[in-house]
Amino acid sequence: MGSNSSRIGDLPKNEYLKKLSGPESVSENDPFWNQLLSFSFPAPTSSNELKLLEEATISVCRSLAGLWTVFTLGGVGSKAAASPELSSPLANQSLLLLLVLANLTDAADAPNPYRQAIMSFKNTQDSSPFPSSIPHTFQINFNSLYTALCEQQTSDQATLLLYTLLHQNSNVRTYMLARTDTENLVLPILEILYHVEERNSHHVYMALIILLILTEDDGFNRSIHEVILKNISWYSERVLTEISLGSLLILVVIRTIQYNMTRTRDKYLHTNCLAALANMSAQFRCLHQYAAQRIISLFSLLSKKHNKVLEQATQSLRGSLSANDVPLPDYAQDLNVIEEVIRMMLEIINSCLTNSLHHNPNLVYALLYKRDLFEQFRTHPSFQDIMQNIDLVITFFSSRLLQAGAELSVERVLEIIKQGAVALPKDRLKKFPELKFKYVEEEQPEEFFIPYVWSLVYNSAVGLYWNPQDIQLFTMDSD
Repeated sequence: MGSNSSRIGDLPKNEYLKKLSGPESVSENDPFWNQLLSFSFPAPTSSNELKLLEEATISVCRSLAGLWTVFTLGGVGSKAAASPELSSPLANQSLLLLLVLANLTDAADAPNPYRQAIMSFKNTQDSSPFPSSIPHTFQINFNSLYTALCEQQTSDQATLLLYTLLHQNSNVRTYMLARTDTENLVLPILEILYHVEERNSHHVYMALIILLILTEDDGFNRSIHEVILKNISWYSERVLTEISLGSLLILVVIRTIQYNMTRTRDKYLHTNCLAALANMSAQFRCLHQYAAQRIISLFSLLSKKHNKVLEQATQSLRGSLSANDVPLPDYAQDLNVIEEVIRMMLEIINSCLTNSLHHNPNLVYALLYKRDLFEQFRTHPSFQDIMQNIDLVITFFSSRLLQAGAELSVERVLEIIKQGAVALPKDRLKKFPELKFKYVEEEQPEEFFIPYVWSLVYNSAVGLYWNPQDIQLFTMDSD
């Protein structure tokens, strides 16, 4: 991966999610369900049919205007139950119906009116007129919707709805990014990722993509470092008595990367994790010492993997000299993947140093403490350019620490770093294009989302029986 800003929109889309999909249809014994679950849904062919569809759409949209009350059975602001599907069956059924309707495929000459409504609805406080080009519109209280969404992220369907609204409705996205209590939205998403081993892959992907969408906004990336949290009870690796939301986000994303490297080994998962870190890197502010350490620790882990693959390749090459007919493993491909990730980590560190070095003494401290890690990459052709700035920073601060004498305390080292950050000539740091990634949905997202939504319906729709032997759209273990 290079550092060229033209990579915007270049992320793997939902291709990696498609592999979780199954065959193409679901059926039930009842004729009504046979038609409903076939997903054919032919477009209206007459003006009367179209009029009926529009009337039905408007009716549903009006019903959705009260969604937040249905969502919690009128209990907005109340504590979420441990099993919202069981305690609020009407809320759960309503949400599942909404997701099914929103994910119906478009007809050849008639786009899905439910999706159109989802994409365009506005806040009740917004008095601006709707564009005449949008036929299906309604208004809803965004504050109540936001509160309900924040409280219900323990369920897959609530996270999927949040993703849908953030991705497709610019009014909702603008409103949520402007909130001053962003932690109420972000913390539940981080908790999903933190308990990655307990969540299904769909839920983890949706949570991660929500973070990626949020980090596309520079205002969000700045504001999360201004929110100070105390005693995060679910974070068990280390006691965090006080930490910024931004530093916590970095810790959880890095933990997800490390979990993925040792367990699932999903290339696209860590690609999206690194993309979120890259989007934030220019706005890193006052990183917690533990967050700074984890950034460098991740780089250390990658360096070890890089060296291990090189060693394995060398040993295999030596062995092949005496056994020419034995095919060699494709170490070149493995090495290329690792080097891409290492390159991205170096770009993230470089982005922070060139844009906000004076705001992050803890990162400089961690960099100096583990400076030997970077030695092998100084002359490496894949990293030589990006290493110039990092090497300059290491050399500059190492010299100042050497001048200050031996046996320096941590406090004294940080003081020297803060003084040096002011003295370092910024024009000596080479400018690179801004790191920026944008989530882009695949051209046929329904190949993932329709099976996903119906697997949620099957697994959590209270009171509905589905014959598992008739299910063809998704595999039974895809939930």
